[in-house]
Amino acid sequence: MSSPSEPPATAGSRAAGSPSVPTELVVLLDDDANPIGTADKATVHTTETPLHLAFSCHVVDDEGHVLLTRRALDKRTWPGIWTNSFCGHPGPGEDPVEAIVRRAEQELGTRVDSIEPAVPDFRYRAVDDSGIVENEICPVFTARIRAEVNPRADEVCAHHWARPADVRTSVDATPFAFSPWLVAQVPRMELYSR
Repeated sequence: MSSPSEPPATAGSRAAGSPSVPTELVVLLDDDANPIGTADKATVHTTETPLHLAFSCHVVDDEGHVLLTRRALDKRTWPGIWTNSFCGHPGPGEDPVEAIVRRAEQELGTRVDSIEPAVPDFRYRAVDDSGIVENEICPVFTARIRAEVNPRADEVCAHHWARPADVRTSVDATPFAFSPWLVAQVPRMELYSR
């Protein structure tokens, strides 16, 4: 979801019925990860979601703890599920690092830096209990936090700092309690192998 400040990648038009909310675009991709167009983020996630570009970020504090977030209970997909720190979609032509900085501010009310790729080739498809599909080429990054976390209630209903080893143990023991993308990312990330 976009914040009251307009994100850099918009269609320039407003969402129908909401003159104050800009249309946020996602980049549609072919199977080789080549851009083939754009779609409105508000309408792209359906039972037949096309392949599109996203990112996933795992935020680490100075003590080495990882920020887990619980998706807001009124989210359209995977409500109430624990997941990585935050995810998002780079807009058309938007640098992924800039998108991560933007999204950290929008969703978590914080600043991040030291953004590094962790799993640059991550791709997944998952179906929520409601039938909505996630279908993303979703490079995974780590970042360092530089301010307190102040999540938006419409995005995050709870958050928790955890040791990476504890995250790995929990994901392995109870994968149903976590987002499918986090379950698939953890075994592929050096962060969780320590």
